Amino acid sequence: MKGFLEDANYSIGLLDEGATLADVIDNCIYEHTHTGKRAFYVGDLGKLVKKNIQWQNVMAPIKPFYPVKCNSTPGVLEILGTLGIGFACSSKSEMALVQDLGISPENIIYTNPCKQASQIKYAAKAGINIMTCDNDIELKKIARSHPNAKLLLHIATEDITADEEMNMKFGTTLKNCRHLMECAKEFGIQIVGVKFHVSNTCKELQTYIHAISDARCVFDMAEEFGFKMDILDIGGGFTGSELQLEEVNHVIRPLLDIYFPKESGVNVIAEPGCYYVSSAFTLAVNIIAKKTECDKLLPSGVEQTRNDDEPVFTYYINDGVYGSFASKLSEKLNTIPEVHKKYKEDEPLFTSSLWGPSCDELDQIVENCLLPELSVGDWLIFDNMGSGTLGEQSTFNDYQRPLIYYMMSFSDWDEMQDAGITSDTMKNFFFVPSCIQLSSEDRFSTAA
Repeated sequence: MKGFLEDANYSIGLLDEGATLADVIDNCIYEHTHTGKRAFYVGDLGKLVKKNIQWQNVMAPIKPFYPVKCNSTPGVLEILGTLGIGFACSSKSEMALVQDLGISPENIIYTNPCKQASQIKYAAKAGINIMTCDNDIELKKIARSHPNAKLLLHIATEDITADEEMNMKFGTTLKNCRHLMECAKEFGIQIVGVKFHVSNTCKELQTYIHAISDARCVFDMAEEFGFKMDILDIGGGFTGSELQLEEVNHVIRPLLDIYFPKESGVNVIAEPGCYYVSSAFTLAVNIIAKKTECDKLLPSGVEQTRNDDEPVFTYYINDGVYGSFASKLSEKLNTIPEVHKKYKEDEPLFTSSLWGPSCDELDQIVENCLLPELSVGDWLIFDNMGSGTLGEQSTFNDYQRPLIYYMMSFSDWDEMQDAGITSDTMKNFFFVPSCIQLSSEDRFSTAA
């Protein structure tokens, strides 16, 4: 059955060991070439299983709480829920999505730093009590709308090399923590822990050392006020690299053993988002228009390496920053396009730029790259597109949202069984033979 992103039903193709992600992409492109060239994702949900095993091997007993805003597709949420992962939600809609999976309120944290009163009331009604707070106005708003709330004080980190502006915007100081505790006492609100966040662009692991030390100070401060704190949230910032995960663990483990030993009763949690989903999704887009310019001004350095009569190509694709590349508006694209069609190794490469379909000046996806000459109708592949690309998207100019094809290998499916997969999740799986027939109409199913 073919569905759309807003559909509740979905299927996961179980691939025999002889079938690969490339086979799935080839099959989907073949189908779309004949039925309408629409952008689509292929999500390898088996990678979520592998990432969870990796997390347990390196970071246990730190429990992951997945930020739903990172990728809110049901296939992802249901697999992660089956694996016993908690969820960090930033809105009412995200809380509702997670609740529909049967996740208990104890495994949900409301993490939006600027909460709407109506959504705080929704959390209260749903029994979602744990939420973050970093200022007295927010605390008073929570006290009015959710008297049973249990707060994590969000403290700022000293990351001056990466998201300095973001850290100034969210998170409170140690000095202000005392004021917040006084306010919490006055309003009868519980404070149960501390949260901090280190950006995944931060290169200085010393930031973790300062943050954990500051958290210990807040815990000590809480004892003076009679608060029983038992949660430390070390936030996100995990890139998905096993090396980075091991480096972070190497830095934080000794401090956690000293400041928050097991006998202290403090539960350490984290919010890995792109760690789980970034590498799990591949996006395929189609070239819908093309321009050729021989006299276009190029970025510094490029003009000097090309012949004056060498063409410069501008390609327009059927997805852009008002869709799957929305994160491009605030950060650099962390993936490069790969040409799907086969071309000769010695085929000339030309300076090219990629744009979305909106004709908006902001809708530039890749400013400058080298590609063989392509034609309208050719396909480009983008890896590592699972993070921050699969939430609510604009329908600018009525361009359709990409379809999603879920897959998983049998070996990963076996790992799912070992993790305690439920019969409810099993209904979404179906078998895909190793010899994929390109003409099959219902080989893969799409969903949101």
